[in-house]
Amino acid sequence: MHFQKFPSRVIARAIVLCVACASYAVLAQTPASAWQVGAAIDLSAASRSLALGHRDQGLGLGHSDVTASGPLGQALDARITGVAHTFNQKLETEIEEAWVQTRKLPAGLQLRTGRFASQIGYLNEQHPHTGDFVQRPLLHRAFLGTHWTDDGLRLNWTAPTDLYMRLGVEVLRGRRLVEEAASSRQPGAVTYSGRLGGDMGRNQSWQAGLSLLENRREAVVEEEADHAAHAHAHGARYSGRRMWLGDITWKWAPQGNNQQQQVRVSLEHAVITGLNRYAVSSDRHHATYLSTVWRFAPAWETGVRLDHLRVRQPHEESFEDGRLREAALMLAYKPSHAHTVRVQFSRQQDRGGFADATRALQIQYVMHLGAHAAHAY
Repeated sequence: MHFQKFPSRVIARAIVLCVACASYAVLAQTPASAWQVGAAIDLSAASRSLALGHRDQGLGLGHSDVTASGPLGQALDARITGVAHTFNQKLETEIEEAWVQTRKLPAGLQLRTGRFASQIGYLNEQHPHTGDFVQRPLLHRAFLGTHWTDDGLRLNWTAPTDLYMRLGVEVLRGRRLVEEAASSRQPGAVTYSGRLGGDMGRNQSWQAGLSLLENRREAVVEEEADHAAHAHAHGARYSGRRMWLGDITWKWAPQGNNQQQQVRVSLEHAVITGLNRYAVSSDRHHATYLSTVWRFAPAWETGVRLDHLRVRQPHEESFEDGRLREAALMLAYKPSHAHTVRVQFSRQQDRGGFADATRALQIQYVMHLGAHAAHAY
């Protein structure tokens, strides 16, 4: 295996970005009631680029961001996040989040508006650099553009019970999920989600969710050659009018102390129907992943993830089967809360339609600077 040389101008721009992140993070040393700034820098090296992957062969910049968050008076919270990463050996930058949300609505209600990550499924609302593996599962890479953020409105209700229960609805523009659409109505996407969770004694906890995406933007039918090459890293590779996504996560730690030892098991499964105007009811996309991570010492974690993707690939007015399997094995060293070094080996199997399936060795380093949001469950 070898690591392809990366263009020096891209590396130089990435270094400038890292320096800027470190400078901004100094501002985080402010009182808790004031605005805080934090940064995350994600650097990686890969022997090859995986099919449906979002990391280039060779050196690259992963999901690196600068975030500012804080109160707007006594009634509102706000956040803005700028992101940079490399894709196809080019540096991309964007505003990933820019939202305000309420703090004091009655009856367990909360309203958010602006640009934010959809809360569909388990992983999407979390920043990619907080994950347990170098890349998101095939499900998220194929169906959600790795990390789906969009412009719109969200309303959540959290039940006043010991059992955690949250119901939510999002009305979104949808263009950041399906950019080029043959037909579209406004709003472009609506999501409905429900989530339950709780503890099982002192050692175990769980959380489960069910989400529905109603996509009102019908993707343009592309030729296979065009479908395999995107000009940017975002947007769903496979979409349809409706997606059901279920997830469940279980965690175990002795006496609830996850600093010493912990096991985390996560499963997500998605089904997409209504692929386009030429599809019949049997034309569906499916994706599933199962991941298990074991923290066997305070600074060490190892994990395995198994992915399966089955899609019906549009080709003019017909469809062709596509199947891809991926297995990933990782080892991570976390000497502190702010630093992660991860080594991962991934093996893909083409079962039809994914000739670029391959094997890859990836090395990742993630550094957090300043303040950052609390980790999700």
